[in-house]
Amino acid sequence: MSTSDLSRAQMMSRGAAATAIIDDIHAPSATVITPSVLFVDQSGQLGGAEFSMLPLAVAWVARREVLLLSDGPFRSRLESQGVKVHLTLDHGVSRIRKEGVRLGWLGTLPGIVRQVRAIARQAEDFDVLFLNTQKALVLGALGKPLHRKPIIWHLHDIMSREHFGVMQRLMVKWLTRYAVDGIIANSHASAASLVALTDCRPEAVPVVHNGVDVREFSSVDADDIGTLRRRLGLPEGVYLAGLFGRLAPWKGQHIALEALARMPDVHLVLVGSALFGEQRYAESLHRQAARLGVADRVHFAGFRDDMPAWMKAVDVILHTSTEAEPFGRVIIEGMAAGRPVIAAAAGGVVEIVRHRKNGWLVEPGMPALLAEAIETLRAAPELAQRIADQALNDVMQYFSLDGYLAQMKRAMVAVTG
Repeated sequence: MSTSDLSRAQMMSRGAAATAIIDDIHAPSATVITPSVLFVDQSGQLGGAEFSMLPLAVAWVARREVLLLSDGPFRSRLESQGVKVHLTLDHGVSRIRKEGVRLGWLGTLPGIVRQVRAIARQAEDFDVLFLNTQKALVLGALGKPLHRKPIIWHLHDIMSREHFGVMQRLMVKWLTRYAVDGIIANSHASAASLVALTDCRPEAVPVVHNGVDVREFSSVDADDIGTLRRRLGLPEGVYLAGLFGRLAPWKGQHIALEALARMPDVHLVLVGSALFGEQRYAESLHRQAARLGVADRVHFAGFRDDMPAWMKAVDVILHTSTEAEPFGRVIIEGMAAGRPVIAAAAGGVVEIVRHRKNGWLVEPGMPALLAEAIETLRAAPELAQRIADQALNDVMQYFSLDGYLAQMKRAMVAVTG
């Protein structure tokens, strides 16, 4: 795709997002009954899908509860904000990953049946079942003959053969046709992939982009970056790039290390930990840093709860996914932090970033281009600041938490009439 074509695509995506938000803001008020909702998520960890559901569950004004299929910090975060959480755990089912259906899964069938029944029992007391992840979709939708409740699926994935196996895509296609009452996609890229898979009408898959609470970032005192870095244990007086998110091969931390090796005096902080059996990749990053001779300039921070402060402490924020990102929540968080963002131009990312306007786009999987982009912004601080300022304005206008919650509520209420 040429630069001009890319710009046109970004403008069309941005126009669609802006139109949706404007329609929401100016829609005539009406008296509606907010349904009670059972939110279901497969993970107890805090990933993009969970951060997306968290404020929705907290802000839902009618009765709501959350059902998790595994335990972890997500449960604690929900409960600390007053949301009632139930757990239904099965070790065999929790081991099922998205890499594809294998015959070994047959041994998990008893656990699958138990979890389908458990979700159905919980759903009986609610008006709507909100399924936030793919495993939750399968287990919740298979139980529809038992609970007979309207089902909403929040799509956070690009449903392509590059990302999912044949059986998984067939199951999603069947369930969305015959069991799901409403689908909300987190990006036009995600929505288009589902339309291509199921041959459904595009208008049947509305798009609601994620939103962030800018107040969480503005409350961080970053007037003295040196003081902030000392508090976080980061090096002072160096140009510091930050990469935020779980350590996983497709998230591309290894690309950032390759780029770092081309910039002798730049430092990199990796904020995030390995989840879902990806510990080997995390270990490989340490070996790669040593092999490249950059171990003294790479700072592995692990999972951190105070993400706004860490983002404020760096000079530039990187997004290095090697596969098309369904949305790219970390990008709008970096924009809310007031830092320039360099992102891999694929998937939902191009619905957020306008090259050289509110961010910087590079071809995925290209360390040389990533290093060039970092050095460009480093050498032009006024350009970097101008990009960061525009990014902050765009987040407040197009990706606010209030706008996200309002659109999600309208979409969810519409499913129940």
